Amino acid sequence: MSDATQMTAVVADIGGTNTRVALTRGTKVLTDSIRRFRNSEHTDLASVLAQFLTDAGAGTPDAACVAMAGPVRDGVGTLTNLNWTVDRDVVASASGAGEVAVLNDLQAQGFSLGELAAKHLDTVRTGQPSGPNATRLVIGVGTGFNTALVYPSRAGTMVPPSESGHITLPVTSEEELRLLTFLQGTEGEEALEEALSGRGIVKLYAWARHELGATGTALADAHAIMAAVGSDPCATHAAAMFVRLLGRTAANLALVQLPFGGIYFCGGVARAFHPHFGRFGFENAFLDKGRFSEFMRQFPVQIITDDYAALTGSAVHLFERLSLERS
Repeated sequence: MSDATQMTAVVADIGGTNTRVALTRGTKVLTDSIRRFRNSEHTDLASVLAQFLTDAGAGTPDAACVAMAGPVRDGVGTLTNLNWTVDRDVVASASGAGEVAVLNDLQAQGFSLGELAAKHLDTVRTGQPSGPNATRLVIGVGTGFNTALVYPSRAGTMVPPSESGHITLPVTSEEELRLLTFLQGTEGEEALEEALSGRGIVKLYAWARHELGATGTALADAHAIMAAVGSDPCATHAAAMFVRLLGRTAANLALVQLPFGGIYFCGGVARAFHPHFGRFGFENAFLDKGRFSEFMRQFPVQIITDDYAALTGSAVHLFERLSLERS
C-alpha cells in the first residue's frame, strides 16, 4: 500500500475493565465499527482482536496499534490493573497486520491532539497558547494517573512514554502532611496515583472521614463519593483536597516541561471533577508559584471529552509511521 490515507487498521484501547476496538482508515476512526469488550470475559487481547475482526468481517488490516494502561518497552507491556501482557508479535499474529505498534495509553492520547475537534475540548483556562509546533502536555486521571509530553514537528509527532503516577505526592501544608502520613500508614504508598485517580478518591475519602471524625456507614466506591460531593461533608472535603493537589501537580509538571502549546486533561475522573475546579480552587493552586505566578498564566488548560481519543491517537501514530517510511 503506497497511500497512507488509504491505510486500514485495527486499533485497541485497553483499560482496566473494558477494551475498546475499532477499524480506521488513514487517521480517521470508523465510528460505526467501535466495540467494547469486557476484559473479564476474555483470557487475553488476542482473543478480543480475533472476535472483533471476525464480527466486523473486514478482512486483514494493513496495520494494528494497541494502546494500554501500563509501561511499554520494546513492544511489550504489562497492564497496571489487569493481568494481561501485550506483545507486538502476538498482536501481529492475531490481526494479520504487517505494521504493528504497542503504545502506552497516554502516548495514544498525545498523538490524538491534532485530530480532536473543538467540540471534544472543554476549556479550564484560556492562557496564551503558542503555535502548532509548541510542546503539549497530556495528564490522564482515571483508573490511574499518568502524563505524556507531545512534541509536534514537520517530521511527525514524538510522544515519549512516562510513568508519572508513581512520583511522590506534592504536599505543602500540615493538613496535606497528615494526608501523606495517612496514605503511608494505610497503604505504604505516597505516590500521586494514590490520591489522584479513581482509587485515590476512595483513599482521600477514607482520610477525610478520619480527619473529620466521621461515624456511620461509608460510601461504597468512587462513583458514589463523586456523586455525593456537595451533600456529604467527607466527600466534599476529599474533593477539595483532590482539586488542590491536581492543580499543584499540573503546575509542577508545567514548570518542568514548559508545555506552551497547552495542558490537556483526559480520563473519566478528570472529566467528573471539572465542574468542581472553580469551587475548590484549581486556578489558585495552579497559579500558586510565588514570583512565577504570572508566568503560569500563559499555560492553557483543557479537558478532552472524547472517550475514543486514544483510538484516534493510535490511528495517527500508524499513519505517521507509514508516511515516514514512504517518504
